[in-house]
Amino acid sequence: MKRLAISITLLLTFAVLALAQNTNSSPAPTKVRPRTTTAKATASPTPKPTTTAKPATTAASDKPKPAPTAGDSVQAAFNKILDGIRRSNVNLVTSGYLNSPALVLFNYNGSVTKGWDQMRKNRESSYPDIKDVKLDVRDVHVQMLGRDGAVITCLWTQTQTYKGAPDTATGRMTLVFKRAGTEWKAVHLHTSPDRPDPSRVPASEQTATPAATPAP
Repeated sequence: MKRLAISITLLLTFAVLALAQNTNSSPAPTKVRPRTTTAKATASPTPKPTTTAKPATTAASDKPKPAPTAGDSVQAAFNKILDGIRRSNVNLVTSGYLNSPALVLFNYNGSVTKGWDQMRKNRESSYPDIKDVKLDVRDVHVQMLGRDGAVITCLWTQTQTYKGAPDTATGRMTLVFKRAGTEWKAVHLHTSPDRPDPSRVPASEQTATPAATPAP
């Protein structure tokens, strides 16, 4: 019996040692809770507002100018002659007329000039004695006659110094222009006083002078 008790005690001792060994060598695995990481949402950049480029406004001075009309060209040719008169410039005046023997000018003093050459000689003779010209032109009217002709009418007043003495005249003027290539040239001039001498007006052309109203 004593041996049996010793054997049982030894068996129990070995069993406890084996159990302790198993416990130390194989520890129970610790359950690891998975880390749930919530990814922070990346803030998307706020889109910049798209600005539509406005078309550049064209300045008034940049707008294309309309092409000159035939009437504008005739007016420019007329102004060239006026400028020559104001400057007593023979070349400037005579270049405004068509260089032709058919040119006819009915002058202010009642004479007639025929041909461009004679017209130039007359200007070369008188212009050196004319100074300080002031020419006022008004009521200018341009009338186109088809594609190649035009008429300009106006009233004028001219003051100047002729041979050292003051000189003044007023009158009416008609200029006929013709297209010559790319230019406009005057082919006829008719100028006359706007207040003619009554003694030279025939009876059939005279107008009745209204009777004076009697004073009350």
